[in-house]
Amino acid sequence: MREEEVSDCGSIILEEWNGSSSTKLFKTATITASASLSIQRSANRFNHVWRRVLQAFVPEGFPGSVTPDYVGFQFWDTLQGLSTYIKMMLSTQALLSAIGVGEKSATVIGATFQWFLRDFTGMLGGILFTFYQGSNLDSNAKMWRLVADLMNDIGMLMDLLSPLFPSAFIVVVCLGSLSRSFTGVASGATRAALTQHFALQDNAADISAKEGSQETMATMMGMSLGMLLARFTSGNPMAIWFSFLSLTVFHMYANYRAVRCLVLNSLNFERSSILLTHFMQTGQVLSPEQVSSMEGVLPVWATSLRSTNSKLLHKRVHLGVRVSSLPRLEMMQLLNGVGASSYKNAKYLLAHRKGNVSVILHKDSSAADVLKSYIHAIVLANLMEKSTSFYSEGEAWIDKHYDEFLHKLRSGGWKTERLLSPSITWRANWISHTSAAKID
Repeated sequence: MREEEVSDCGSIILEEWNGSSSTKLFKTATITASASLSIQRSANRFNHVWRRVLQAFVPEGFPGSVTPDYVGFQFWDTLQGLSTYIKMMLSTQALLSAIGVGEKSATVIGATFQWFLRDFTGMLGGILFTFYQGSNLDSNAKMWRLVADLMNDIGMLMDLLSPLFPSAFIVVVCLGSLSRSFTGVASGATRAALTQHFALQDNAADISAKEGSQETMATMMGMSLGMLLARFTSGNPMAIWFSFLSLTVFHMYANYRAVRCLVLNSLNFERSSILLTHFMQTGQVLSPEQVSSMEGVLPVWATSLRSTNSKLLHKRVHLGVRVSSLPRLEMMQLLNGVGASSYKNAKYLLAHRKGNVSVILHKDSSAADVLKSYIHAIVLANLMEKSTSFYSEGEAWIDKHYDEFLHKLRSGGWKTERLLSPSITWRANWISHTSAAKID
């Protein structure tokens, strides 16, 4: 009787699938119940196993849960990490040799004291670097990413040089530790900013965890290869230096390629300048991909020899200037309401001198005011090269085009909530009257 009821109800074919709901699913088995229970496994189970392994290294929902530049950046970042840990074995070997490991004359307390000074200097350097540059890391993530790895290379170079200068050993290793402390702060801070950029589905924690797995794998592989390299080059200074310098060149190349893969859609000084200059010329807004290929990623000192052009207008604008630091002529201009200083009761003042524009922010200015003040200053810097009545023309441009510019930025995928800039610590307060002006 029971068998007849089952046959009357018909049979159900149940399929087993694996994978995140936001990515492609793979069928792993088919279950049927006709005369007896039948489980037919998928013929291609390799894909299932491979995806299970991959889940430890890529975010859930990959690639739909991350930005398109994630893969390129992580590829080059993993390669640079691999080369770093290979080099680390060479520099560590040299450092331990300089401390006296393996020598009968070396004492435990002496080696401990040297290591203490090395670590103490690094910790102190990290605090000082955070104090002076911590607020600048967000706005220049690409540049500081490169600088961080360059300082790491310098730190390893100091360790490798330490055996050559036994009388100055403490100084050399402390300089190396100081250099690496900058790396720790800058690398960690920029990584946090980039993780937020990659996260498309509020999955920054998952991306950070998977990045940790990738870093761990690169570390294990790098240390293993580094041990082999250290063994083969032991006792051969020429081979050690050739290997170290070759790996350093590759390391910096991989870092450069990694930051060049990044397509950031936040507004900082340089990206805003590039976007505004192009908009003033064509009336169109560049995409984040186009701006990424145009913006510089090298430190300021590496580009100081380049001639000033329209792409470098941001270097002529000084945001959040201290009022008392201005020359007397500029302060008189502000107090007398000259130029753009009284533009429609805006919460910022603008002053110019020798082609540069100073921006003084009101103590109650918001993030929107900061962005508008900077755009206005870039407009002035651009108009200075073409007209003598740049103040009035700048005001007219802001009246006519500023809202349109912001609208096109948002439509093009740009984040316009705020301008990424170093911390603005100097502000002012003013009360405009026909006979008086007050600045605090």
